[in-house]
Amino acid sequence: MTTQHSTAPAPNALQSRALRDTLGQFATGVTVVTTCDANGAPLGMTVNSFNSVSLDPALILWSIDRQSLGYEAFTKQPYFAVHILKADQQHVSNLFAGRGADKFGQVRWHQGPEQVPLLEDCAAYFHCRLYNCVEGGDHTIILGEVQDFKANGGEPLVFHRGCYRSLSADD
Repeated sequence: MTTQHSTAPAPNALQSRALRDTLGQFATGVTVVTTCDANGAPLGMTVNSFNSVSLDPALILWSIDRQSLGYEAFTKQPYFAVHILKADQQHVSNLFAGRGADKFGQVRWHQGPEQVPLLEDCAAYFHCRLYNCVEGGDHTIILGEVQDFKANGGEPLVFHRGCYRSLSADD
């Protein structure tokens, strides 16, 4: 694999904001990724950098900021789950995007395979084995091999230009 590194100077705050705003033109779904920390306690965070990679083998990806509190657990624990949130789960997204608080005490969940926390009532989930971690600037890209999955349906929670959005149904 060839790695390319930019020789461009680091962007200033104005350029960073403009880049973030431009990237925000791409609408994304909203997910919560869960695992357990080294002591077995449930851990979760809101993520919108989720994507499919491959069907054979079944691989997905998401990325995590290297400064995130859960970085060590998410890059070292052998299993995790990605939950696609429904349109009415904005409160779940906000809860897992914040710091502190007993997040798992405020949502319905159960222990899945390998004790990975599985949130209930989501549009879908993917239970994954950690496949690889790839450094990418200030983030690490996490590849997961899908071990199990379930689609429950429902309209997805969408994020676009810094706001939650709804899909318009064409009937």
